[in-house]
Amino acid sequence: MNARGLNGLVRSLYALQEERVEAYRLFDVGHQAYLRSAPNYDFIRYRQLVHEITQAFNRISKEVIQLRDRFHDEFDRPDLSKHLERIQEREQEKLVLTAQLQLAKQNALDHPGNETYMEEARELKHRINKTIEAINEILQDFKYDSEEIESSG
Repeated sequence: MNARGLNGLVRSLYALQEERVEAYRLFDVGHQAYLRSAPNYDFIRYRQLVHEITQAFNRISKEVIQLRDRFHDEFDRPDLSKHLERIQEREQEKLVLTAQLQLAKQNALDHPGNETYMEEARELKHRINKTIEAINEILQDFKYDSEEIESSG
């Protein structure tokens, strides 16, 4: 039962990460639509999207925190718990950078002659990519450390 329970938690984490990826995709698609509505931005629709995405991220975060606690408390796997803690930190960083990138993109659109906003958007995109790489590395560490569970479960 112990290995099976752990294996279920591992699968749950992967499912939650897939939900996050999909939420980011929807957030990006919605932001692109918002930018296409320039110069008379459809802010009400965009604000609703931000609200819905925020709710999704909050729910996913709470579930990941519950998984983290279960790995630590129920299954005595602080190593796996620590990976989830690190993922949460990087995901928070990614969300902040994503919001900054969206603002930079809007500023670049609103001020086409000002190269500063385009440069800011490029730098933020680079930082997001580095954060995604860090998340993927943590997920790889998690996968490696949890493989014994999968083979015994």
